[in-house]
Amino acid sequence: MNTVMIITSMLVVAAVGIVVGFGLGIFGEKFKVEVDEKEAAVREALPGNNCGACGFAGCDAMAKAIASGQAAVNGCPVGGDGVAALIADIMGVQAEAADKKVAYVRCSGTCDATKAKYNYSGIKDCRMATVVPGAGDKACSVGCMGFGSCVQACEFDAIHVVNGVAVVDKDACKACGKCIDACPQKLIQLVPYKQDTFVRCVNKDKGPAVKAVCSNGCIGCTLCTKQCKFDAIHMDGGVAVIDYSKCKNCGLCAAVCPAKVIQHPKAEQLREAIAKKKAADAAKKKAELEAAKAAAAAEAPKTEA
Repeated sequence: MNTVMIITSMLVVAAVGIVVGFGLGIFGEKFKVEVDEKEAAVREALPGNNCGACGFAGCDAMAKAIASGQAAVNGCPVGGDGVAALIADIMGVQAEAADKKVAYVRCSGTCDATKAKYNYSGIKDCRMATVVPGAGDKACSVGCMGFGSCVQACEFDAIHVVNGVAVVDKDACKACGKCIDACPQKLIQLVPYKQDTFVRCVNKDKGPAVKAVCSNGCIGCTLCTKQCKFDAIHMDGGVAVIDYSKCKNCGLCAAVCPAKVIQHPKAEQLREAIAKKKAADAAKKKAELEAAKAAAAAEAPKTEA
């Protein structure tokens, strides 16, 4: 091969490269996809969990919706107020504080409270256990099965099984809702973060039937509904249900609950306060009665001997 052929080949290759490059440049300009800088910035600010808790397919879809004004800047429950503030700054709007929510498990059927029907040695998965005859080893058919399907679903280590019942760490929970989808018993719900009062039972059966399967269940006595001054708690069948939009977290329903199935951080103190007030009222009434008797005796006419 002589020098002329080598040079010719090089020139041909160079020419082809120039033509192809020019063509790619034209096609690239003609068919280029416009990148929304705000959308890209919003996507960068989102945590990237792709959990779907926002209602969109993932963070990409969420970013596109926010950038186009179809979703609120505080729509990511995982990111919280911090991410909302970043996105608000990108979008040039004011971030409104979102009502923070957390997951809560409505069951108190611990291993020592609910009776066992048999010794279960199958797969430790709640969803699988529901298809097994008997649906788990606990006598309560509507309570927490305790095999931890919700634990496996959580990406934030925010829920664990303690003594046979799933318990949520409210400070670690991001309200993504995956544990809700994973629970075949439908025991988990999102509640306001500030909420302190909960009914830890969903069994709608009558009191004797509930007590036959779980000592921690709601007996349907209705004392809580009579105690509430805010019309925030009502009966659904045999179980009390709280309306969180009306509840003031006063804890009085928990204080009068004989089964102690209503949870409140100051329930014991409230019970003691109520007991002391009842004792004081009883003592006052007794003293008034004795004083009235003494006054009546003093005013009664004396018989002469």
